[in-house]
Amino acid sequence: MHASVNHLRQTWRRRAEPWYVAYGLLGATLGGLVPILVPLTVGRAGDVLDVGLVMAAFYLGELAAPLWGGLVDRYGGQRGLAPGGVLVTAIALAAFPYTTTPAGWIGLAVLGGLGGATATTLAPLFVVRVYPPEEWDERLSWLHASYDGGGVAGLLLAGGLSQTHARGGLLTAAGLTATAAVLAWLTTRAPLGPSTPKAERLRPARHGDLALASLRGHGHQPTLDSLRQMLPDLRSPFHRFLMVWLLALIGSSALFALYPILMREVFAIPPALSSLTYAVAGGLRLLVYPQAGHWSMRFGQVRVLRAALGVRLVAFGGLLALALMPLDGQRWLALPIFAVVVLAWPLLSVSSTALTAHLSPVGEGEGMGLYKAVSALAGVIGAVLAGALAKGWGYRTSLGLPIAGVALALLLSIQIRPVQAESTASSD
Repeated sequence: MHASVNHLRQTWRRRAEPWYVAYGLLGATLGGLVPILVPLTVGRAGDVLDVGLVMAAFYLGELAAPLWGGLVDRYGGQRGLAPGGVLVTAIALAAFPYTTTPAGWIGLAVLGGLGGATATTLAPLFVVRVYPPEEWDERLSWLHASYDGGGVAGLLLAGGLSQTHARGGLLTAAGLTATAAVLAWLTTRAPLGPSTPKAERLRPARHGDLALASLRGHGHQPTLDSLRQMLPDLRSPFHRFLMVWLLALIGSSALFALYPILMREVFAIPPALSSLTYAVAGGLRLLVYPQAGHWSMRFGQVRVLRAALGVRLVAFGGLLALALMPLDGQRWLALPIFAVVVLAWPLLSVSSTALTAHLSPVGEGEGMGLYKAVSALAGVIGAVLAGALAKGWGYRTSLGLPIAGVALALLLSIQIRPVQAESTASSD
């Protein structure tokens, strides 16, 4: 164990950078305080459908991610855009406690998601544009671990503030986010130049997948002609991967959008305890990130992605089965089952981010923006469906969405046969 800890410390010193601290502070707010305090704040003044709509609005703001990625690909300037986006999120969070109408909540949530998406979309570019591909998995794993480490601290803080100080908690989130914006500006490197477009493949891959045609030129101009040009790309490995990611996150977002309320209403678990469980699981998954990067390099990103989807499918099934059981005394088992869901995330995030960089037929920024937009779209769909199902047919029905989404994603992932990502595994 001592040798393992020393290895982690050495890897951290070698692969992490000072600006990861700013990313960790953003994780404390968006990954810790917001998922607990916003649903509880809205739920006290509105109903469960309002909660779903507001949480969906955070994701709605993230749909602009391809715009930021495309702009950076063409003109550079992510060093200014990333901190600016974080500052926008800080302003939205500061105003949220003083708003009492659904329209106001939704507007601020869109603004907060817009700013957060700018930072989280551009952050991986400081890795994939600076370092060689063989270092991406390990460096990205530490980047995600920094965000998650902040999320753990935010969840612990949210657990203490969830009962009586939700307004103060959101103001604290605003302050932490503003601090992250300043740190990001001070610690990131000079602006990197625009990305060189990737060359189109002239021949189909040897395993039978279609060639990856370039999306540049019609990525932000949705004319009829450009849509016709995109149709041949829909069977490419990148588009198949994006569909898998969309289905996987629709189900997961349905659970996480209502998490503190769902645990309270279905399993009789108070928000303070559900927040603590989330924090403990988040702390444990920090240890999984380095291993996720190693497995991703050794076995290939697609295999790791499938394994993580399988683990989540079993866990989601366990939650639904437990919710349908008449034995109230067993409801506490929802906490360790939910912890399994959380622990599977490093495998999903590291493998999916690396797959995006490997498979994108356009610049890394635009590819990462498309990946982020699909994540946001899944969040919108999952949160709205969860709120609507919970209001119309009860909270238990919303637990069926994660099972359906992840099961479909797992089936569709069988069709992904990326050459570049799998070659790493074959060389091990």
